[in-house]
Amino acid sequence: MDNNAAGSGGKGGFGSLFGGSEYSNTELSGVPLTGMSPLSPYLNVDPRYLLQENDEFILPTGASKTRGRFELAFFTIGGCCITGAAFGTLNGLRMGLKETREMGWTKPRNVQILNMVTRQGASWANTLGSVALLYSIFGVAIEKARGAEDDINTVAAGTLTGMLFKSTGGLKGVARGGLVGLAMSGAYALYSNWNHIRSGSSTSNLY
Repeated sequence: MDNNAAGSGGKGGFGSLFGGSEYSNTELSGVPLTGMSPLSPYLNVDPRYLLQENDEFILPTGASKTRGRFELAFFTIGGCCITGAAFGTLNGLRMGLKETREMGWTKPRNVQILNMVTRQGASWANTLGSVALLYSIFGVAIEKARGAEDDINTVAAGTLTGMLFKSTGGLKGVARGGLVGLAMSGAYALYSNWNHIRSGSSTSNLY
């Protein structure tokens, strides 16, 4: 048997298994290449098939692509609790250092500072968490009652939250709480729609 003939004709040998250059340009001329180097005719993939023009997730029929108030309620409550705990911790550390500045760095001072930090952290976390809970409850209830999700729900939920949170202070407290909640929720709604307002104003100026 002629070894040279066997080597030249055996395109299915070890060279082809390990990516050897067994295929010539003439043999690959019939394979449509779309921008990829001719490493192998089996690696010829059109990149257009890899592009995702549609959404990657399959949503149920009629489902919204954005999370509703009920889904965001858990994130809002948890975020407010963590924010309140962090702010309360820093405030308690500041107050503890200020009240014990005449004391030396002894164990009683460290214990007093630690007590102030934990007390303030728990207090602020409880306060902001309660406000977030009331706001989420009002928001979900108003959304279900109106059957719509817009900035009116945000402003109404913020106003009712402020009124209820300050309801122990009498009518003046309810009024002040409602005004504060209205101002904060209105500012948040304005911030959320700022890009839309700017684009609308720029469009009107063109005409």
